[in-house]
Amino acid sequence: MPPEKALQGIRVLDFSRYIAGPYCCMLLADMGAEVIRVEPPRGAEDRNLGPFSPDGQALVYGFILQRNKKNITLNLRDPASSELLQRLIPKADILVHNFPPGTEEAMVLDYNSLTQLNPALIEVIITGFGQYGPYAERTCFDSIAQAMSGAMSYTGFPGSPPTRAGVQYVDFSTGLSAALGTTLALLHRQRSGKGQLVDVSLFDVALSFVAAAGVAAEYKLLEHVRPQVGNNSFYAYANSFRAKDGWVMINVVGNSAWHRFCRALGRDDLASDPRFKDNLSRYLNRDEIHPTVADWVKQKTVEEVTRILEAARVPCGPIRDMVDIYHDPQVTAREMLVEVVQPGTGIVPMPGIAIKLSATPGSIDSPAASPGEHNLEIYHHLLGLSEEQITDYRDRGVI
Repeated sequence: MPPEKALQGIRVLDFSRYIAGPYCCMLLADMGAEVIRVEPPRGAEDRNLGPFSPDGQALVYGFILQRNKKNITLNLRDPASSELLQRLIPKADILVHNFPPGTEEAMVLDYNSLTQLNPALIEVIITGFGQYGPYAERTCFDSIAQAMSGAMSYTGFPGSPPTRAGVQYVDFSTGLSAALGTTLALLHRQRSGKGQLVDVSLFDVALSFVAAAGVAAEYKLLEHVRPQVGNNSFYAYANSFRAKDGWVMINVVGNSAWHRFCRALGRDDLASDPRFKDNLSRYLNRDEIHPTVADWVKQKTVEEVTRILEAARVPCGPIRDMVDIYHDPQVTAREMLVEVVQPGTGIVPMPGIAIKLSATPGSIDSPAASPGEHNLEIYHHLLGLSEEQITDYRDRGVI
């Protein structure tokens, strides 16, 4: 038998949309929680966002982020939905949503009201700016949080427009933070028997990353506003360089690595040059180092550069696209791209389980469900509604 998963026996109602909330719930589902995605009867609005499969299905929002989940439909804007919520909430351990304060759905899923039905309920609310503060009712997406957190101001090359990261790191890291908050709340409930509200926002998470990188401390203590430096690193030597057949990224941190790097380049004189005596000096004088490194790299292939520098224990790596990555042996060994058969569509590559647990490992056990696929199972078998009642709710547009 497969090993028991860490969150087995935990039931989650996932009312969230787009990335952060669904990703949080995907992580919980991967680790064994019974996650029930709740959508409007005609499906959630995020199913209209690309990329799309050849048959027109949303790959990210309809398939990848919905794996391992069950699916029911419920129209929260219909007053009759309260009848079903009153039956659902006592059966749940966790409820996740991302409706901003003041919206109709947020009022229906009000934490204080729902805990009257289930005092042990953990409610996780993921929004742009949190449950309080002057921006609380504003809408937000990943790029807005990147912009308002300050991250875009120093991303990009000198003189270029402010630049957002190509990966929606705020969305995904907010989902990850919400999953961590959920497990912390579960630990507290295990000790106390009480649920709580978990309040996570895109802006808070984005700003926490910027501040953790020292950007706020630079400003306050040094009166320094971090500039754009392109692919250079801050406070250590790094940059990307063109080889004969592609690009390579090199990152040298620490004096020992610097000395090994200089030997690999055949330039021991650089190791003793006082201009490059430490990480800060090498960062400040990086433009005097770049031509030497660029000339060394351009005479070699990417494979030659990485082989030489890896032998010298200098961190480096090729800059690749998905064509290069898809069959990478490290990706295969760690099972970080998993091909899942999605009924009606075919094979859909999905991210593997990034957190490797030795005793209670996560896994991908089922493809994404279609809207309402588990209505009978949940409303009839779990809540005890008759099939006639379910048909009546469906005919009235409640489910």
